[in-house]
Amino acid sequence: MTTEFDPQSFLKTLTNQPGVYRMLNVDDVVIYVGKAKDLKKRVASYFRKNIPHGKTRQLVSHITNVEITVTQTETEALILENNLIKQYLPKYNVLLRDDKSYPFILLTGHKHPRIQMHRGARRVKGDYFGPYPSAGAVYESLKLMQKIFSVRQCEDSFYKARSRPCLQYQLKRCSAPCVGKINDDEYDKEVELAKLFLKGKSQDVINSLVEAMEQASITLKFELAAKYRDQIQVLRKVQEQQYVSGLSDELDVVGFHYQNGIAAVHMLFIRDHKILGSKNFFPKLPKNAEAVEIMQSFILQYYLNAQMRHKIPREIIVADLNVLEQVTEIQEQPTLDIDALNEVLCATAEHKVVLKTISRGEKLRYLMLANKNAKIAVTTMLSSKTATKKRYDLLNGFLQRDEPIMRMECFDISHISGQQTIGSCVVFNDEGPHKSEYRRYNIEGVTPGDDYAAMDFALAKRYNKVSEEHKIPDVIFIDGGKGQLARAETYFEDWPHQKQPMLIGVAKGTSRKPGLETLVFEGGMKEVALPADSPALHLIQHIRDEAHRFAITGHRNKRAKVKNTSTLQEISGIGPKRRQALLKYLGGLQGILNASVDELAKVPGISAQQAQNVFDSLHDKA
Repeated sequence: MTTEFDPQSFLKTLTNQPGVYRMLNVDDVVIYVGKAKDLKKRVASYFRKNIPHGKTRQLVSHITNVEITVTQTETEALILENNLIKQYLPKYNVLLRDDKSYPFILLTGHKHPRIQMHRGARRVKGDYFGPYPSAGAVYESLKLMQKIFSVRQCEDSFYKARSRPCLQYQLKRCSAPCVGKINDDEYDKEVELAKLFLKGKSQDVINSLVEAMEQASITLKFELAAKYRDQIQVLRKVQEQQYVSGLSDELDVVGFHYQNGIAAVHMLFIRDHKILGSKNFFPKLPKNAEAVEIMQSFILQYYLNAQMRHKIPREIIVADLNVLEQVTEIQEQPTLDIDALNEVLCATAEHKVVLKTISRGEKLRYLMLANKNAKIAVTTMLSSKTATKKRYDLLNGFLQRDEPIMRMECFDISHISGQQTIGSCVVFNDEGPHKSEYRRYNIEGVTPGDDYAAMDFALAKRYNKVSEEHKIPDVIFIDGGKGQLARAETYFEDWPHQKQPMLIGVAKGTSRKPGLETLVFEGGMKEVALPADSPALHLIQHIRDEAHRFAITGHRNKRAKVKNTSTLQEISGIGPKRRQALLKYLGGLQGILNASVDELAKVPGISAQQAQNVFDSLHDKA
């Protein structure tokens, strides 16, 4: 029996990131594929009360499930949408008969290679770069590259028929290899420079343009400087590669995430250089399962299935479990037995299979995408009504309450050395997080670093004016041990309302690892440690982690507001030289704010980790 789709519950946990959504009917057939810059807003638009279009109303009436795949950018979502429409041929999508594909830039394999736009199958020998979202973007890039690299763009028939240089040579947009105006070695160097630039490995051209822009500014030639600035911006667009279509011909990517007792494995299936689909799996976990055990069991059970024996790809990328932050929840990790897995997979598939972890390149981007989708899948599962109800029922039983828990609140304090102290209060009801009632408090008038006084302040701000009984929580969790709990109990000694909340301290274990928490009751005289696999403990961890997240993002926002120096000066690891490089390369602070992590990493002297640090520091969100 198929469970009725609950759009409101689904939308509560849907991300605001770009991606692709697939709508399925009662037979699990994909009936519509769409892309979105903001998945939550786009999918929510299908479930409004008044839908004007008859086609959309009919589509919505057949939806029993919605699957999503998050991408890095909207352009990647656009290309993935195109791939999935061709794969599934959904009933409610417009299906093009010409099988239009996205264009690439091609450097041919001729003696004197030609740079050109290419669309369709990769039958021409050479190097392909892209794909790009439109032919216009490719033509714009080629036009610009003519001014930078002296690589021919003419048709082969025109090239072979030349006896003297054409107009492009006179305009210094071609080196005329057709009539020997440049020797083969020099031309090959020019081709290599163009190739490196398209791969995003050369900064020489951009550096020269930055120098020219600075020189133009110094000599007050602002229009010329603006021209160079625009060229730099277009060159950065040329460098972008779309990671939902790439170099891999036959590849599976296995992403992983574990949180609060739920593990998710997200599979990306790449065939013929395209992501053809993705799927989430939720393995059933035994008590105290380790991540390596989960992954190894999943790989063997999935690929050794009788239906999969002849579909095992030649390459499988898996997450390196020891570098995944969330895996610390499942104790310290041994490593996967890669050699043994490879041997079994090769014997089963009857062809060579390479299973490995990866740390760089295009395949790492695929893996990061799979891990991100696995994390979103876990978040969705944790917030589902069924999972939430089970956790609430077990927590009710553990606390031995006569009345069911309808409202819980949790407090946390965040600061650095007592500065910009923030208190947070998050609210959970019987459906999970109730974000509209979250509150933050600027802690004032207390000694810096005095967490007890800060807790007194937050509790007073929260409850001094409460009057409605349904706003009084059944349970209040305090992130801390006996001391924090004692301050909360002191506050509630003169509580004027009939309804009395139950107070519980959540003390971290000695190693501060999730699963080792101790719950403190009754003035610190009673302490209880729930099993690490207890769903009731997972619910407590969830509300505690949410309070911590909400507090620390508030602290970061407050810290940003009181800055009296350059925004970049506050970022750890970014000194004067790197700040100057960022400002030069990206055209000012606004360019840095608008740049993605990949664009930041392309700045000379900025590593991938530093790029991520800059991006995170400039885009802290509640």
